[in-house]
Amino acid sequence: MKKTLLFNYGLLILLTISTAVISNFVAIKSLAIGLIMGLSALKFMLVSFEFMELKKANLFWKVSLIFVLFLIVLSVVFISN
Repeated sequence: MKKTLLFNYGLLILLTISTAVISNFVAIKSLAIGLIMGLSALKFMLVSFEFMELKKANLFWKVSLIFVLFLIVLSVVFISN
């Protein structure tokens, strides 16, 4: 259990550093926005399922969270282009 939490925490740190690197070095704006939103969605899913114990929740809450996250990411990427 503790190893899993430490692994997830390390992965979150790595994804955050990756987001910072992408925002500074990617020259194509639309590519950078897509990558950053994808990494942010991945971090959100990791936090919600691992640290907020959503993996033990009802299927309705899991599906609705993923659906709303997909809509938000899609709308931000669409509006930014």
